[in-house]
Amino acid sequence: MGEAVETEPRRGPGRAARFALIVTAVLVLLFGVPWWTLIWSGNEWPGAVFVGGTVVFVVAAAAFPGLMFSGHGQHHRDLPARIADTLLGIVWVFFVWSVLGNVLRLVLAVAGVADPARSRIVTAVVAVVAIVLLVWGNIEAMRVSRVRRIDVVIPRLGAGLDGLRVVLLTDTHYGPINRAKWSRGVVDVVNSLDPDVVAHTGDIADGEVAQRREQAAPLGDVRAGLARVYVTGNHEYFSGAQRWVEHMASLGWEALHNRHVVVERGGSSLVIAGVDDRTAAGSGVPGHHMDHEAALLGADPELPVLLLAHQPQQITGAVAHGVDLQISGHTHGGQIWPFHYLVRIDQPVLQGLSRHGERTQLYTSRGTGFWGPPFRVFAPSEITLLTLRSA
Repeated sequence: MGEAVETEPRRGPGRAARFALIVTAVLVLLFGVPWWTLIWSGNEWPGAVFVGGTVVFVVAAAAFPGLMFSGHGQHHRDLPARIADTLLGIVWVFFVWSVLGNVLRLVLAVAGVADPARSRIVTAVVAVVAIVLLVWGNIEAMRVSRVRRIDVVIPRLGAGLDGLRVVLLTDTHYGPINRAKWSRGVVDVVNSLDPDVVAHTGDIADGEVAQRREQAAPLGDVRAGLARVYVTGNHEYFSGAQRWVEHMASLGWEALHNRHVVVERGGSSLVIAGVDDRTAAGSGVPGHHMDHEAALLGADPELPVLLLAHQPQQITGAVAHGVDLQISGHTHGGQIWPFHYLVRIDQPVLQGLSRHGERTQLYTSRGTGFWGPPFRVFAPSEITLLTLRSA
């Protein structure tokens, strides 16, 4: 029998109303706090500035849900998605620094600085910090990822595979912003690393294969001495997961759809297995679900196992099945600070190498691309070079 898998929660009565209330509350906070800090508070702006600033915030807040639905709904319309994603990133950064700016407001009040000077100082600091971070964050998001080099000791790894070079790509999120040139740059970096194995642990794109074919095309030119392997992430299940599995196969990648391959070098062998994302069972895509037993069926239990699983949270199954190393993505390292802390509520690890149980290690990448807002703040992207070492 396969292991238990996650399914969608049942929709209870009133759920839609509760969801609408939650969305409204979030929008009021996200847009309202920056509005209060920058426009209202004690700035005492001239009437035209106050009215103009208020109109900008109200229009942005009112348009945002529709833009998100149009851009990230069933049809993946790129222009609304680009506007909504950029707006989300901007308002998040301004929200965070508005909250912190109001701490500065208290300090200034204690120091005896009165309004409107106090509020205008806060407004200036918040605006400057937010704009600098947004410009820098956009540059970080759009650049070709830096290489992060990690050595991982796997005691059961045979001597013939000592020094095996595994390059990890994940969360490329080919999407509304055409990043075909960026994709080519990533592949050039990967090939320069002379990898033995290249792994992509999902969230390859936001959109159907037909929409993102150009951006994904360079993946067909990835070179690896022993294997190119891929598993689905949660975003494939919004974008035609089975078609992405088939497309990656057509580009020459092994789609590890709850299955494994064995690679050999110097008389030593390594099992490379993959499982579907933990959300697959609830997606309605026939035959897709997370199944560690199926992935390892027929594998020699004496051999070390490298497992591809999109989410760090899937580590529980890896530990239970004696996996030596799981490689994952999904977290984006938080992508835009301080979203890091929200990610940690859902996932056991944010990024980096960690140990789970006596045998199993987990490497979590910060992601090669980005989702949604074209910004990365205090969470740089990465192309990961994992060098496997025997004991």
